[in-house]
Amino acid sequence: MQALWSDERRFKTWRRLWLELARGQQSLGLPITDAQIEAIEAHLDDIDIDNARAHEKRLRHDVMANVHALADVAPEAGPIIHLGATSQFVNCNTELLLLRDAMDAIAAKTAATINALGEFAATWRALPTLGFTHYQPAQPVTVGKRATLWAQDLWLALEQLEHCRNTLRFRGIRGATGTQASFMALFDNDADKVDELDRLVTQAMGWPADQRFPVTGQTYPRVVDAQILNALATLAAAVHKWATDIRLLSNLREVEEPFESTQIGSSAMAYKRNPMRCERACGMSRFVMNLASNALQTAAVQWMERTLDDSANRRLVLPEAFLAMDGVLDIMRNVAEGLVVNEPVVTARLRAELPFMATEDILMEAVRKGADRQEAHEIIRGCSMEALARVKQGEPNDLLARLGRDETFADIDLEGLLDASRYVGRAPQQVDEFIKLVVDPLRQRYASNQATTVELKV
Repeated sequence: MQALWSDERRFKTWRRLWLELARGQQSLGLPITDAQIEAIEAHLDDIDIDNARAHEKRLRHDVMANVHALADVAPEAGPIIHLGATSQFVNCNTELLLLRDAMDAIAAKTAATINALGEFAATWRALPTLGFTHYQPAQPVTVGKRATLWAQDLWLALEQLEHCRNTLRFRGIRGATGTQASFMALFDNDADKVDELDRLVTQAMGWPADQRFPVTGQTYPRVVDAQILNALATLAAAVHKWATDIRLLSNLREVEEPFESTQIGSSAMAYKRNPMRCERACGMSRFVMNLASNALQTAAVQWMERTLDDSANRRLVLPEAFLAMDGVLDIMRNVAEGLVVNEPVVTARLRAELPFMATEDILMEAVRKGADRQEAHEIIRGCSMEALARVKQGEPNDLLARLGRDETFADIDLEGLLDASRYVGRAPQQVDEFIKLVVDPLRQRYASNQATTVELKV
């Protein structure tokens, strides 16, 4: 991702755009020689960034600095480099190419992370664990089912990101205010040749010709940046929620992120096992989430055909959003592949709360054996309040023992009703269905990217 957003990658792409512009113009009849084309082609990758910066210091214009830097090594092509174009011919089209490649990279890493979570969910598909609503004990779920909720959030964000990537359009050749006036002048007002040049350049840069913006001002619409940043922010929010859940479960000692054998949790408290990976992911995710509003504000203040206060802002916002999300996904894939489930703790904490959750089944069983529903409900309510008061004093939950002493429940196998698996509903089957419907198709679509192993010791 760093290489993708580097100056070198950007400047090399600019030169390819200048090459394809010149090729297209030559093919449509402009007096551009083969030698000029060959001169540009010979210097696509030998970028002298120091020379370009020296020109920029003098000219105060980055695009013209690179025009001069290319002309320095390809002097015969100097007169026709950037012919008829404005700076946004190279800037906007390059950014769209970079955005497309960056979204591809993030999508692949997201799919790999979902795959890792899917494997974790399958492993723990049936282990009952205490469910939470309002962060208060609720009906049991399974460890695997909870992981599918994390994976589903990532999948929904991935769908949004894929939509942005697949509907991204190319700017092409549009001129200073988007009217193509300069190219009309070059081709003696031959609109067909201008449109053909636009098509030729677009296709030469690896973009479908039918996927161009119908109109632009000087730049491509900055709402596109807002859409992409919103997709990244949605992905960041999904990661943040997942990482926060792990941090909460880590406090309960139920599920923990990987912890290296020589890792130090605290410089003062030697016993600490701080969830630093998930904490780092949360911090970086918040950064990405906040960039979404920045992109919206930039889109909102693009006066008429364009103003320039977007430029410096976007040079920070676009790369940093992708760089941060790239790092976040590396961290969280590493977490997913190394998640530790402390099964005895999970089971013990669930069992401590399970008597309360079994009360509805106990009530139904008592009614089935002839008890009055309202009377049985009142007995259970009273015993539950007494048992809860005992729990609040740090004592074990004795609800079943209290109920067992009442003749209403004498013939009921109360301990038998503490089989946690009877309270998780279809959670294990839901895990299986999620893997079949979501994870397996992603594995197939992103198969070529699944081989990359993330080795992260952080």
